[in-house]
Amino acid sequence: MQEEYSKKWDKCLEIIRDIIPAEQFKSWFSPLTFLRVENDVLTIYCPTEFFAEQLEERYINVLGKTLKRVFGPSIRLIYEYPIVADDPSSKISVGSAHPSQAVKPMPGATSNPFKEQIVEDIDSQLNPDYTFENYCISDSNKVARSIGEAIANDPKLQTFNPLFVFGPCGVGKTHLIQAIGIRIKERNPRARVLYITARLFESQYTAAVQRSKVNEFINFYQSIDTLIIDDIQDFIGKDKTQKTFYHIFNHLKQNHRQLIMSSDCCPSQMEGMQDRLLSRFKSGMTAQLEKPDLDLRRDVLTQKSLRDGLSLPREVMDFIASNVTESIRELEGVVVSLLAHATFLDKDISVELARRVLSNSVKLNKRTVNFETIARQVSAFYNIETDQIFTKSRKREVSDARQMVMYLAKKHTKMPLKAIGTRLGRTHATVLYACRLIDERMPLEKKLQDDIAKIESELLSV
Repeated sequence: MQEEYSKKWDKCLEIIRDIIPAEQFKSWFSPLTFLRVENDVLTIYCPTEFFAEQLEERYINVLGKTLKRVFGPSIRLIYEYPIVADDPSSKISVGSAHPSQAVKPMPGATSNPFKEQIVEDIDSQLNPDYTFENYCISDSNKVARSIGEAIANDPKLQTFNPLFVFGPCGVGKTHLIQAIGIRIKERNPRARVLYITARLFESQYTAAVQRSKVNEFINFYQSIDTLIIDDIQDFIGKDKTQKTFYHIFNHLKQNHRQLIMSSDCCPSQMEGMQDRLLSRFKSGMTAQLEKPDLDLRRDVLTQKSLRDGLSLPREVMDFIASNVTESIRELEGVVVSLLAHATFLDKDISVELARRVLSNSVKLNKRTVNFETIARQVSAFYNIETDQIFTKSRKREVSDARQMVMYLAKKHTKMPLKAIGTRLGRTHATVLYACRLIDERMPLEKKLQDDIAKIESELLSV
């Protein structure tokens, strides 16, 4: 009896072959295999769940009409395909007025006859500069980096599969996920590792649809050992791309392949992403990269300046690190701009030059500068008690500090000279003399320039 049903299925294929283009028939119907007919339920084996869904979307009308014509109006169609362990649904029904009974895959139906064995090497698209060795570490990224290294050192470790890294723009997500891929390739050059942005993945999928090459697209991604997708949030609102990635994700996870994704937000905030994808994103390890703390920002500046052959004075580095607080990428850009300005303007790198560079790109963080703030900062720099500045002491270090307070108060506050003098128990003429004296010494004394730069760096930055 089943042989007779099998012939009827072949008859259906002949009818469909005459209706649709030959290339489409070869892609979507040739891989189907007749299994059985029981109680007016026709069961067909197909390669994947994705394959079955595509058949439903593309050919539901031609399938339904042809099956009813050959098998009769009461026939129902169910597909079987390899299932994911935690997703036991393995059937789709069409052309039935009644609910289908759940069907388990037949014994031995675990291989994918449509999947081609692809063994050639691929371009991993990894940036060789993004290694663990030059990835600066601090409390803001320590957990994520440790997990990344654990995966890179043992790709078969499934505890952190998938790895979902999230954080705001410029905190080092791309560097970290590529560093994992590079370490895996270093330890196993034959490993099929691929880094790709979500936007490029979507473009490739769209092109595959237009060229009727979706199956080849799926086959390629199912052959990857470690798939790294950057900016996964770009899938939001792209339902067909999400559906395709869902099936690729399932295949890779089921076959113990590593998935690594990055996003600018955590899964729970990804409105517009399918729930079944979000549940899989959450099934592994979710690691957050926070905004870089001060120590990390200093380390990034040190490393970047060394790579670029640039000598950054400590006070300049502290000034930049105190003002550029949001992004590692922005810090690196500041170093490049600073080097360019110093070169083309033929100037030494100083806090003033850094302030000029930063004014074009970030909002400088400034303390409220008043007379008391200046007095405290100057006394701390000269290592004297603040009260000594207000005495009549003529000791050199006290006198120098007092003149510095006068100079900086005139420069950074709106206080008139008389008011500055009154606060220090001096006349306005004394204040004017002190300010003129420092102005005259500045071009001639490098140490004085550096001292003022250091004090201002602390005075004006957070």
